[in-house]
Parts: sequence; structure tokens; C-alpha cells
Amino acid sequence: MNMSERIQKLRKEKGMSQEELANEIGVSRQAVSKWESEVS
Repeated sequence: MNMSERIQKLRKEKGMSQEELANEIGVSRQAVSKWESEVS
């Protein structure tokens, strides 16, 4: 399991949207989306 898969799996296990995760850690939703799609 690579990093992008782990981020998405853990986020979904917590029942969070990309927006909620982004707000929680202080980044943009677009950043989370890029991480999950393996774009740096």
C-alpha cells in the first residue's frame, strides 16, 4: 500500500471528506486531493 492509498484509506475510515481533513491539518482540499492521486 503506497502513501496515497494509506491517506485515502485512513480518511475514509474516520468518515472524513477531503475538505474536513484539509481543514483539520491546515492545508487546502486540493492538496489532499493531489496527495490521494499521487500528484506532488
